[in-house]
Amino acid sequence: MAYKTRVLVVANRTADSEGLAHALSERPDAADAAFTLLVPATGRGPDRPRGLEIARSQLKAGLARLRDAGLDVTGTVGDPDPIVAVAEAWKPGDFDEVIVSTLEGKASRWLEFDLPHRIGKLTDCPVQHVVPSRIERELARTRFRRPLHTPPRRSLGPFAGPAG
Repeated sequence: MAYKTRVLVVANRTADSEGLAHALSERPDAADAAFTLLVPATGRGPDRPRGLEIARSQLKAGLARLRDAGLDVTGTVGDPDPIVAVAEAWKPGDFDEVIVSTLEGKASRWLEFDLPHRIGKLTDCPVQHVVPSRIERELARTRFRRPLHTPPRRSLGPFAGPAG
């Protein structure tokens, strides 16, 4: 049996994004990787049941999108604090690297408290930071550059008009 790279993917609002699915599927080792999607719950205290429900729906949508992209992925909902969620999911030797998917710039609370760096310190393994909205913008630019109408690639037969 071939070795599979085991990757822990930490995402919440970006779990079901096209950008995250593209980033993971474009990895050179994507065919030989096993991904675990960890979605921290969103609520605390009295809002916790609603937060768990939201996180479960994000997880379900994220798993569906990543599986549609052809990835081997499982998932779980974690503690509302992403550091605690990673600490609970992390077992030395279970994962080779961590990918943290966040919103962009000032919209991301996770970047405010330097989550990718803190997870790197906690796990002592490589951490990659992915911003799906940037990837989605680049994909949109690439799609926009394609011609909108392509000529037919088949012969029109006797209806093509006189040869000339």
